[in-house]
Amino acid sequence: MVAKITVPNSIKRALNYNEQKMKDGVAECIYAHNFLKEAELLNFYEKLSRFENLISLNKRASTNTVHISLNFGLNEQIEKEKLTEIASVYMEKIGFADQPYLVYQHLDAGHPHIHIVTTNIQTDGKRISLHNLGRNESTKARKEIEIAYKLIRAEEQRRQQSDEIRPLNAQRINYGKSPTKRGIINVLDAVLPKYKYASLAELNAVLKLYNLTADRGNEEGIIFRKGGLVYRVLDERGNKIGVPIKASSIYSKPTLSYLEKRFEENEILKKEYRKNLKTSIDWIIVKPPKSLLAFKEALQKEKINLVIRQNDNGIVYGLTYIDHNTKSVFNGSDIGKEYSAKGILDKCGIKQLTPDQDKSIQSEILPEKKELLPDSDLQQEHTQDSFKLPDILMAAKEEYNYLPYELRKQKKKKRKS
Repeated sequence: MVAKITVPNSIKRALNYNEQKMKDGVAECIYAHNFLKEAELLNFYEKLSRFENLISLNKRASTNTVHISLNFGLNEQIEKEKLTEIASVYMEKIGFADQPYLVYQHLDAGHPHIHIVTTNIQTDGKRISLHNLGRNESTKARKEIEIAYKLIRAEEQRRQQSDEIRPLNAQRINYGKSPTKRGIINVLDAVLPKYKYASLAELNAVLKLYNLTADRGNEEGIIFRKGGLVYRVLDERGNKIGVPIKASSIYSKPTLSYLEKRFEENEILKKEYRKNLKTSIDWIIVKPPKSLLAFKEALQKEKINLVIRQNDNGIVYGLTYIDHNTKSVFNGSDIGKEYSAKGILDKCGIKQLTPDQDKSIQSEILPEKKELLPDSDLQQEHTQDSFKLPDILMAAKEEYNYLPYELRKQKKKKRKS
């Protein structure tokens, strides 16, 4: 069993997350502890009011909401009664036995799991400390429950998940340091048959992680007009380098006509994985990240890469999600309006920045920042961009008005003869 504890900004946000899942038909409130009614008889406002009455007793507490998920193994079939019992035992062991809490069973992922919503404000107005709750009380409770209910241990569960989503063993291409064509073939053999992409742009979102792109050339060029395709190596800034390799010259023939067939097949195949991705994103934005960089890093922990598309002025206009768990690629707008660039920016309260605004914040989402590879233990490398003269000139502070010496010299008056 894997336990995850988060502290959303408000109890209303945590409730809305689970109640919306119920409206979508992918969740059910299976237990209400320390409420006046049974779970199925409570409406949203009764649930909210019970928590808000407690929270109002301590207006100084900055953290007053706790949202927990208990995740079980893929092959574990657990009935509602047992899920309720496990939730009750867990909450008692972490010190929340006297608190009101709601247990939701979610049905939108491959593995069985429940969500628990509660508050850490007690009837006397004092708050239950959340310091190291996950590391201490939760870990101890989780291990005891695993033994008592003969559940798959968290360590074993993580190992199984790691085996299922093992990153591709394709060597990342490094132009000039490895045989280019051999490196391209290795990447294509690993990506093309396994990932579900429905357009050239979606495919390139994955290939870019390996410094590779599929290129149709200029629209007025002969390659484009004849329906040709070449593969190009990219440098760390995404610039095309080296000699292009024709798709037709590669043994597996990953030509445009081959890819177009894959696009049609993948459009159907990846539909079933849309819910999984939505669930992962929803879970992250329960407590909205404060920047796109923070959102991107949170997704990476879930084995999801975020590709941020910007125009020449640095304005974000699109997001692409690469889910390495299901090996599916989605544009944000294809999942839903709230997962598009505008939807995520609005949800997280992030304002779009123009080039004349705060460049330091904007640098977080510049496309030349290196993507995190799907390799689980690979650390992100950070490269410092060299200073450019225009940037230095734009950034310089005007501390005084400079006037050349020659212009400051006063003309001598001619003496009258």
